[in-house]
Amino acid sequence: MKLQDSKIATTKRIELLDVYRGFAILGIFVVNIVIMNSTFLNQDEFAIQWTSNVDVITQKILQLFFYTKFFPIFSLLFGLGISMQAIKLAEKGKISTAFFMRRMFFLFLFGLLHISLLWSGDVLNMYAFLGLLTVFFIKKSNRLILGLSLLFLLFPFYDFVFEQLFNVIGYDSSQFLINHSGESVRNIIRNGSYFEGMQLRFLEYGANFPMLIGFLAPIALSMFLLGLYLGKNKIYESLESFIINIKKPVLIITVISNVYRILFLYVLVKLDVYKIDVVRQLFIKLMVVSDVIMGLFYLWIIGWLWYKTKFKNVLSPLKYVGKMALTNYLMHSFIGLILFSSVGLSLYETFSPSQTFLIALLVFVFQIVTSKIWLYYFKFGPLEWLWRCLTYKKLFKLKRDN
Repeated sequence: MKLQDSKIATTKRIELLDVYRGFAILGIFVVNIVIMNSTFLNQDEFAIQWTSNVDVITQKILQLFFYTKFFPIFSLLFGLGISMQAIKLAEKGKISTAFFMRRMFFLFLFGLLHISLLWSGDVLNMYAFLGLLTVFFIKKSNRLILGLSLLFLLFPFYDFVFEQLFNVIGYDSSQFLINHSGESVRNIIRNGSYFEGMQLRFLEYGANFPMLIGFLAPIALSMFLLGLYLGKNKIYESLESFIINIKKPVLIITVISNVYRILFLYVLVKLDVYKIDVVRQLFIKLMVVSDVIMGLFYLWIIGWLWYKTKFKNVLSPLKYVGKMALTNYLMHSFIGLILFSSVGLSLYETFSPSQTFLIALLVFVFQIVTSKIWLYYFKFGPLEWLWRCLTYKKLFKLKRDN
């Protein structure tokens, strides 16, 4: 590949979008490190032992402010970023299916390597498939894109639909970890070889695949389409006015959804009607929708603080992590591998909720500092640069001319 210094690389970035990405990276790690510390197979049993006030409060904070809030944000920003790229290429007459197939193929490959080498909780593979929809949906009407976004978010019976589908194709997720218990998983992660850990990661991915498809994928697709809609309408060119104009409906919807979230967590789950399958699914779906709305509210309030207050300087450091979102996302899994597995410190299932929360915050501060230093000397994060070179089939210049 020939070394090139592309105009695409020097296009002025929108700082607030990088702040959003950095914020999403923080929230995702706060949630993911809980799963890294104790996998789904043993998580409920592991969690009940932490009864101190600080751990109970931490678990409430995670439940109220983190779970199912940041994955939608990351998905929306992915859709927005892909649509912005597609629009720029379309304006130059260079948009092509081959380009996005190549770009998403390498993202899928990153995801596969992520599962193999670092951690089973990957979403890059799913994002790669969503990215392939870009060329198709970017040409569709705003009404269709927005309508499908709402449909994928609001449809309440994904569990039933995918359960029937998996039954038809003979996919039984329970078989992947049938020979494992919480104790055997703990022993492999703490004391097993790297190859045994790799085998376990693929088994975990297979066991969790129905949740990925039945729960996360609809949310991701909904937010991807919403991001595509915002990008197609070039909302990023007038972010300040857009954020100010939607203030009233955002606040009203957020208040209503939060009232429901509190009722669900502390009232509805205790009612006899909650035991009815259909009703329970509807209640849970409304809770998920309320969590997604909370995540979108985070974006709005950050944008409002960015444009209307003096908090811009406080929020600004998030942009360094956001500019290297792919690198920092995968760095989380590397850090988790070192912390919890036999490759490093073998500390799996030793941290309390408050400790994992503190570790996530410290790691994020570390990422802000290291990302800022890296970007002082280089134009892209290392994986961002590699993905760009592979996508464009060009060797872009990485080092800055400081």
